[in-house]
Amino acid sequence: MGLAEAILAIVIIVALEAILSVDNAMVLAVMVKPLPPELRKKALLYGIIGAYVLRGLALLFATVIINIWWIQVLGGVYLIYLAVKFFLSRQSDEIRSPEEEVKASVQQSFWRIVVMVNVVDLAFAIDSVLVVVAFSKVFWVIFTGVAIGILLIRLAAGWMVRVMENYPRLEQVAYAVVGWAGLKLTLEGWNLGAEVWLHNEALALHLPKELFLGVTLLILVVGTLWALRSSDRSPSST
Repeated sequence: MGLAEAILAIVIIVALEAILSVDNAMVLAVMVKPLPPELRKKALLYGIIGAYVLRGLALLFATVIINIWWIQVLGGVYLIYLAVKFFLSRQSDEIRSPEEEVKASVQQSFWRIVVMVNVVDLAFAIDSVLVVVAFSKVFWVIFTGVAIGILLIRLAAGWMVRVMENYPRLEQVAYAVVGWAGLKLTLEGWNLGAEVWLHNEALALHLPKELFLGVTLLILVVGTLWALRSSDRSPSST
């Protein structure tokens, strides 16, 4: 592979990672948001380190990792749980104050969040590996593209946390994306399990990628417009 061809492949892989990982960045943002600012940076840093290790292993052992269907199911169910828990807590008015949330996070949640960030990232990695390997078979080209993509996702997650702090209603939009991403991961894991474990593709419940991306975009656009408009009308903005 020539240098120009390798650079083009890296650019394509980075672009694909960015497109496929909009939901990944949202997931990371809502997972680390309960932590104090200094711990958020730590959690994202450990997440980056874990992501590089896990993605590297996933690429090296792609034929093995793509058959571990239950990782996607676990990650997907966890994301659905996060979204349902968030919206139920809002309805029951049981959301804790920021001070209580920070205190609980410092005492209990940091390492749990770091672990779950990496578990969810591995779940997303399975889908990502299948896509990027189709564009190149040269390991260093694939890993360079994926590495740049991971860094951009982490930077985007940190930026999203700051935006959600300025526009609190955007957190609801983010959790809607998280729940939708969880449904996608769960279905992908189930479909893989139906094929690998049950050997019955008729049990698969396919969610077309075009539909997933379209609904994700719809949630982001409509939800963001609603959140910004609601923020403008809130008493705190007057």
